[in-house]
Amino acid sequence: MANPERPAPRLTGPHVFGVRTGSPVLHTLRAVGAAPRTFEAEGLPSGVLLNPETGLLSGRVTEPGSYWVRVVVSNEAGTAEGELRIEVGDTIALTPPLGWNSWNCWADSVDDAKVRQAAQAMVASGLADHGWTYINIDDGWQGVRGGPRRALQPNEKFPDMKGLADYVHGLGLKLGIYSTPWVRSYAGYAGGAEGGPVGPVTDEARQRGHHHGDTTFEAADAREWAEWGIDYLKYDWAPWDVPAAARMRDALRQCGRDIVYSLSNTAPFEQAAEWARLANCWRTTGDIRDTWRLRDSGFLGVEDIGFSQDRWRPFAGPGHWNDPDMLVVGHVGWGPHLHPTGLTPDEQVTHITLWCLLAAPLLLGCDLTRLDDFTLGLLTNDEVLAVHQDPLGRQAAQVVAGPAEVWARPLEDGSLAVGLFNRDDHGSQSVRADWSALGLPSRCAVRDLWRHADCGVHDRGFEASVPPHGAVMIRVGPGAD
Repeated sequence: MANPERPAPRLTGPHVFGVRTGSPVLHTLRAVGAAPRTFEAEGLPSGVLLNPETGLLSGRVTEPGSYWVRVVVSNEAGTAEGELRIEVGDTIALTPPLGWNSWNCWADSVDDAKVRQAAQAMVASGLADHGWTYINIDDGWQGVRGGPRRALQPNEKFPDMKGLADYVHGLGLKLGIYSTPWVRSYAGYAGGAEGGPVGPVTDEARQRGHHHGDTTFEAADAREWAEWGIDYLKYDWAPWDVPAAARMRDALRQCGRDIVYSLSNTAPFEQAAEWARLANCWRTTGDIRDTWRLRDSGFLGVEDIGFSQDRWRPFAGPGHWNDPDMLVVGHVGWGPHLHPTGLTPDEQVTHITLWCLLAAPLLLGCDLTRLDDFTLGLLTNDEVLAVHQDPLGRQAAQVVAGPAEVWARPLEDGSLAVGLFNRDDHGSQSVRADWSALGLPSRCAVRDLWRHADCGVHDRGFEASVPPHGAVMIRVGPGAD
């Protein structure tokens, strides 16, 4: 008989991983179940090694192509197997990033100790076992320029950035960093340029250094980050311009390491095709806060941002993701004083449901050392995360507009992930998804992903009672039962 206290293993995380030809491979196989767990992999490309105890894949691949790898994980209670596709070529971030960013928690009070604590907590909480990977330092790490490249160096809060990267990598995670093409960052730290200003600027922008300079350091900074072991860059300024975005894109491509490139903030929609060409992720909106809507709080909230993303849908796909900003669940506060999220439990379910359907980067902004059971439940539902990480990489479309709203996302196996949302402020509503409107046959099997429950076969559609500001998330069609 199975021991519920020593559960058998189950593979989690993405089923596809991209690496550029010749770049260092850094990818950790993910699984849940009683520890210790042992990993095996059959069909790895030449040059890639597996650490069987940690699941870490490392090395380099010099031959481009698609490699189908059979993965096996075992513990004392049993064995599970699955398949991982490794794409070696020009594209990385084949599924949207999953991780944490320091800003919505610590703002510019971030330091080395807080980042290490976040990394430790990502592992200790079990988030890492479900695919959460990135530990990203936002604004506040930057010091002065120096070293042989005259690259940007960390300030006194980060005494050893390479040592920090090595520590994070040793936990099976990846490390991100922040910069700007401006002379100074939003928080007043050194940016990626000096001199200037270039072009017309306001007096306030000139005083703050929020402008381009006549000397830029993209290549030097990118090579320094690669030497430290950085895996993700948030590049932040407004209004965006294509030349600055392109210069950093080129520098990252030539630095010798795969670094996910994320543009922030408030992308001009008219140039959406440019951002998709240049970056792996791009912020489609201003900053989010832990509120439902703007008119209630004065800040952009989950409803304002999440339900306005449909026009960006054509530009999303493997390697290129629309980013409606970070998650605001758990304890947040923009540093150093934190508070529980202002979202109700139903609003938090809507937040995670919608961001997963949108194939958006999922970057937590909370204190990972203070996760409660409800928040952990939201973030470790593997059926919901499987939709987010689906290899097809399609963003959901709005099928029915609110207040009883329906969104649907096609998945690789031919099924659909469907979100039923109630945007009304008062009272539950019956929300219906019609199979004909979704292009489905008249009879479909339905599974409720939040409840892990099969709902049977339904004729012509599915209807559910949804609480105010709440959501129901179902999988419909082949593979749903």
